[in-house]
Amino acid sequence: MKVVNHIQQKISKGSKQLALLIDPDKISDEQVLALVSEAKKCSVDLFFVGSSLLLSDRFERCIELIKDHCEIPVVIFPGNNLQVSSKADAIFFLSLISGRNPDMLIGKHVIAAPHLKRAGIEVIPTGYMLIESGTPTAVSYMSNTTPIPHDKNDIAICTAMAGELLGLKFIYMDAGSGAKNTISSSMIESVRAAIDIPLIIGGGIRTPEKARELCLAGADILVVGNALEHDAGLLRSLADAVHQIQ
Repeated sequence: MKVVNHIQQKISKGSKQLALLIDPDKISDEQVLALVSEAKKCSVDLFFVGSSLLLSDRFERCIELIKDHCEIPVVIFPGNNLQVSSKADAIFFLSLISGRNPDMLIGKHVIAAPHLKRAGIEVIPTGYMLIESGTPTAVSYMSNTTPIPHDKNDIAICTAMAGELLGLKFIYMDAGSGAKNTISSSMIESVRAAIDIPLIIGGGIRTPEKARELCLAGADILVVGNALEHDAGLLRSLADAVHQIQ
């Protein structure tokens, strides 16, 4: 089954989903295997693999380890056009619609397109929106774009609607890696009411209470990553909070 169909099938049943974001530079083989083991126990729905920068050659190795040890779909969350691998199940083809940097809207996509064609993996056109989180993040610096202000729901609504009307399949709203604050429930509620495509929310999610709040606000998929670097045991409580919502 295609990853998009896998996700939409769960959404149609009213199920909320948890994605585990792995940065290949920040994790050893042993840590990957430990997370995969725990992810299976917690019924994590998706693995996202990628990074704003890659300083090592562990990208494909990380994907291989996950695929060799579980059936959970692996989706590439690319920080640049070099992060392509046929070993993954799918890749988010990210268009940074919250910014005005043409490279992130179409330029990098032109370079990546032939590599994606050769890789033969499922490509998921995704509108990527950066939201101000209270602190500068790597992705805002690397993309040379300004995030949408955290209290400007109207801008977020119109940006997400534009992405949907352009034919993008998902909207991914991100406060960024290491975010001080999550995206507000108010903004999530407003965007959810304005679009009909799946809504992914990431950045700054550190407690099961916050995970539940954001799911109830309208997130279809929550993404966690950095918080688990300091507390791997947090995964179970986050998964329980997400999966208990129907």
